[in-house]
Amino acid sequence: MAGFFEIQLGVLASFCGIAMIFERYSLKTGSENRTAGRNDEDEIHLGGLSKASDSLAMRYLGIYAIVMGSDWLQGPYVYSLYREQYRFTERQVAILFVTGFIAAGTSGPFVGVWADQHGRKKLCRIFCLTYAGSCLVIQQPFFPLLLVGRLLGGISTAILFSVFESWLVAAYQGLPAALAFSSTAPGVKDAISKALSRTMGHASLVNGIVAAVAGIVANWIVEQTSGFRGPFMLSGALLVLTFFIIGTQWDENYGTGASSGTVAVAGGELTKLKQAIGLVRREPAYLVLGFTQTCFEGSMYLFVFLWVPSLQEAGGTSLPLGYIFSAFMISMMLGSIVYTTIVATATVPETTALPANGHTNGHSNHRNPVHDTLVVLHAKLAALICGFAALLFAYSASGETLSIERRFWAFCAFEACVGMYYPVMGMLRGSLVPNEVRAT
Repeated sequence: MAGFFEIQLGVLASFCGIAMIFERYSLKTGSENRTAGRNDEDEIHLGGLSKASDSLAMRYLGIYAIVMGSDWLQGPYVYSLYREQYRFTERQVAILFVTGFIAAGTSGPFVGVWADQHGRKKLCRIFCLTYAGSCLVIQQPFFPLLLVGRLLGGISTAILFSVFESWLVAAYQGLPAALAFSSTAPGVKDAISKALSRTMGHASLVNGIVAAVAGIVANWIVEQTSGFRGPFMLSGALLVLTFFIIGTQWDENYGTGASSGTVAVAGGELTKLKQAIGLVRREPAYLVLGFTQTCFEGSMYLFVFLWVPSLQEAGGTSLPLGYIFSAFMISMMLGSIVYTTIVATATVPETTALPANGHTNGHSNHRNPVHDTLVVLHAKLAALICGFAALLFAYSASGETLSIERRFWAFCAFEACVGMYYPVMGMLRGSLVPNEVRAT
């Protein structure tokens, strides 16, 4: 059975390589089409913006790769560490997982408020410390201490999947001011939106690459140490390293930009939460966005808990979990490549104007064709992804007689949906949610 998974990993990696070549061709063709018809002055502005956005993308993606690598090192063996090495019951393992999920859900709005008010860079550095602390306490098979570790891990997860993205979006939106030219110049808003979309897609691709590598590395560490603790130790060391890199490579940004004028800044976490809730009540699109994110990411959390016992039920306990995990992550890479290819080849009309606040709402009288077309495209993709993922999840749980091969491929397809989901939802949040409450 181990040979089967190694072969499938190789097949997926080869297919992913072919898809990456096609993606590069699509991006090059799309770029040539977009530059046709612009005058020299526009090209000067957009050329400078392109260089600045590429530099920003490199600074973000390098740190993002390390952070996600440290997270994915833990992925294949959390369940096995609790269940097989520490010998906790299935109920106790479930309690540990649920504790982390609850901590992530309940702390999310508060860490977002704190990030918006006190700085996203600062909270990203705090994430490195809290998650490293989680990796430290998991080394001891003491149930109350492991609960503390899950609490730290849940809070860290809330930061990882909200604040890092908020920092990136705000940094992109601040590029015109940093380059000392108007954000309403021809093509600027369009260029920023597409650069952000491209970086989101590349982030999902980088995420898949480092996750696949992390799975193989974690598998090797477990084989060398005959235990499941080693990957967590390496993860903690990477997080400490990232703490210092963020301090030197990133600039601070906040959610209190008064220049947009969309939300009045007020002190206090509860006040900030009320402002965010008021926005959701006034604009149904925010409610739909939040509901979609809740449902899809809820299924992701279920998958995290169930994929190991589900495969073990069909194929026994001696499975190469690291290789299987790497196959899932390569599938996620394929999903991100599909996303960036769709966006690169989609026909979007050019425009020269965008609302000053950088987002639209149901009461705006100044709609932007590029912005609206991109939002509609991403909304349709989100609907397709959620529907297809639901069918795959239902199929993988259709019965005990389902073979391990079919379960494996259903899980791979689900992970491909995840690879598309992250950049799609990231782009929707970046386009629709005001900067002042984005992390909240």
